[in-house]
Amino acid sequence: MKIYLGSDHRGFSLKEKIGKWLFEWGYEFEDLGAVIYDEKDDYTKYAALVASLVAKNNNSLGILLCGSGVGVDITANKFDNIRASVGIDREQVMQGRSHDNMNILVIAAEHTVEHVAREMVKALLETKFDEKARHKRRLEDIKRIEENN
Repeated sequence: MKIYLGSDHRGFSLKEKIGKWLFEWGYEFEDLGAVIYDEKDDYTKYAALVASLVAKNNNSLGILLCGSGVGVDITANKFDNIRASVGIDREQVMQGRSHDNMNILVIAAEHTVEHVAREMVKALLETKFDEKARHKRRLEDIKRIEENN
């Protein structure tokens, strides 16, 4: 599994920490930026890069950060086959993965303390989709909605 990581300036510091955690935990990942702190950058660039790669690669996950999490969440969810969500805690992320096959974790960098971010990233990486019929049915409904809009 490959992890794609991206953030604007407001999430830059926490993104750098997440990259270190992924390395320490032995995950293959690609940091798509920002590679330097630039207070004038736009979250849309990084959200689109991450979402486009996750959408093309079923064996991948994404992690996106911005100040509130909302901007990158909205942007990522414009791509077909993307199920991005702002994480609030470990349990919610686990449910998002197991029930909804969430494939991009969004972190509100200015509203998430480091240890909670770490727990959410771990939950994203370690929780699998549970394959229950009702959850598969809902994902098929989402695909139909994407095709018709």
